[in-house]
Amino acid sequence: MADQRQGASDDAVMTSIGQATMLLHGGDREEARNRFQDLWARIGADGDPLHRCTLAHYMADAQDDPDAELAWDLRALTAAERIDGAPAPHGTAAALRCLYPSLHVNLAADYLRLRRPEDARVHLDRARAASHVLADDRYGEGVRAAMDRLDRRLREC
Repeated sequence: MADQRQGASDDAVMTSIGQATMLLHGGDREEARNRFQDLWARIGADGDPLHRCTLAHYMADAQDDPDAELAWDLRALTAAERIDGAPAPHGTAAALRCLYPSLHVNLAADYLRLRRPEDARVHLDRARAASHVLADDRYGEGVRAAMDRLDRRLREC
């Protein structure tokens, strides 16, 4: 019974993240930020790494300030790295590994916006190194395309 409640709780968190993300993609950045912030407080510092990573990943996209976006993208990566070597719910480690290329692409883009091309190159290289986990689907193609665009932009620096 406890496992069922935990599963329902996990689904509720991901559903709430998804709802706030829909607001973000619909253009209501302020309300998305408010909901993400409330969820962040609810999940807590010791919350599920997948929840923390996913939430921080989307919270970064809701930021208007490039430094704040970088800070949230770094939180997402930290949450993903927290799972390495630690026991995790079934599938969590695999799900986080699939996010690494995207997390590093986002960090590379952040650093490029902040005029830190050396740091951007480090994260782009890490994204490429982690890209072997990407499937040949729309998500994988999108992340690979983002890597290629960033690579072109970095060569122009």
